[in-house]
Amino acid sequence: MATIPVLPGMPVLVLQGGGALGSYQAGVFAGLDDMGYCPKAVAGISIGAINGALIAGNPPERRRERLMTFWERVTGSPGLNFLFPPGIMMAEMLRHQWAAAGTAVWGAPGFFRPRWPWQSGSQTALYDTTPLRDSLNELVDWDYLNGGPVRLAVGAVNVETGNFRYFCSAQQRLDVRHVMASGALPPGLPPVEIDGQWWWDGGLVSNTPLDHVLDDHDDADLTIFQVDLFPARGALPTSLPEVEERAADIRFSSRTRFTTDAQARLNGPREAWSKLAARLPAELRDSAEAKLLDRLARGRRAVVAQLVYRDQPWQGAAKGREFSRDTMQVHWRQGVADVAAMLERRGWAGLPTGPGVWSFDATAQP
Repeated sequence: MATIPVLPGMPVLVLQGGGALGSYQAGVFAGLDDMGYCPKAVAGISIGAINGALIAGNPPERRRERLMTFWERVTGSPGLNFLFPPGIMMAEMLRHQWAAAGTAVWGAPGFFRPRWPWQSGSQTALYDTTPLRDSLNELVDWDYLNGGPVRLAVGAVNVETGNFRYFCSAQQRLDVRHVMASGALPPGLPPVEIDGQWWWDGGLVSNTPLDHVLDDHDDADLTIFQVDLFPARGALPTSLPEVEERAADIRFSSRTRFTTDAQARLNGPREAWSKLAARLPAELRDSAEAKLLDRLARGRRAVVAQLVYRDQPWQGAAKGREFSRDTMQVHWRQGVADVAAMLERRGWAGLPTGPGVWSFDATAQP
């Protein structure tokens, strides 16, 4: 069985939000699982929180099975795919749009269903997420999640205050409400009530929980596999649909770039303080001020392997809303293949070996 060599510390999985693209994250996990990787912590936003709960809420031998059960359930049957011959670009584009339109009208089985206007006098969402609640309660062992070996953190936004918060199994008992709150993207999905407060999708503020992982594990060396569903880089758009897609990519990927760039800027000061601290006399080295600087400098090494989903040529702005079985399988296979390519390219080999936060694009084309 293949393994990942020469990477430091505790293994962590970071999962971005991105709707239907989340099946790529499941494929990445399957690829990592093939080589014996087992995360000690998972942090997720939106669909990343759902995948994270399926991973943390099941023993190792059941995780892939539960992920596949969920994704097969929410993508339903192939439908009218016989109308769109595979391998023909225009047909693939039409199939993609047809499937996205079907999701908009009928919802995604096991996930959300239309909430018609006459069902409620106060309509605050287009869809009902009762099917998601039932799916998660069936597929996640909440006792195992809260008492098991994998820590789970999910991010959500308070509807009334606008404050962002992480709910973490190391600090409180998590249940289906916390995971659903992290994925309650308005106006499609309704807010979720937790102890008298109402919560929306964490992606409204931060779509990538990397900052939480770095802050919450500031004393440990880390190997972080960050699975991003929106690429920061892309071509100049030439049409309004391409503008919509590119704007979404930038909006939901920008936090990733912000966090990694900010951490990279601190690597120089971290190294400078490490050298200076070694030259201080004992009375200064043991002072409260020096210990504070030690903590801020975080003299540990964290390697961030960024696995970034690359769009299929037939996909467009509806890619996060397209819950077809065929596309789900394409995403899953791409995730598995990207892990294999990461191992072959060994992008971590050229990273500095000292303290700091060092990242590389594990899916960069050679």
